[in-house]
Amino acid sequence: MTDKEILQKLKKIVTPYVQNEEGLNDFDETTDFLNDLKINSANLVDVILDVEDEYKIEIDNDSMNGMLTAGDARKIIQRKLRNE
Repeated sequence: MTDKEILQKLKKIVTPYVQNEEGLNDFDETTDFLNDLKINSANLVDVILDVEDEYKIEIDNDSMNGMLTAGDARKIIQRKLRNE
């Protein structure tokens, strides 16, 4: 799965939780879930659960804490898909 494919799926996953629609227009590796998209911390947990369901992976607490941008999420997803 390419970086672009993961980012496209990730954008679809986060869309229902976004409070700042404008932030979705420029969705890329640097998009910050909290600051750019205004996703609150409770909904960020929902995003993580949706990512786990979509990719059939488990995201541990350390990885969860480091998942602040779309790029961070992409890296974590790829690492988990490789079973690292």
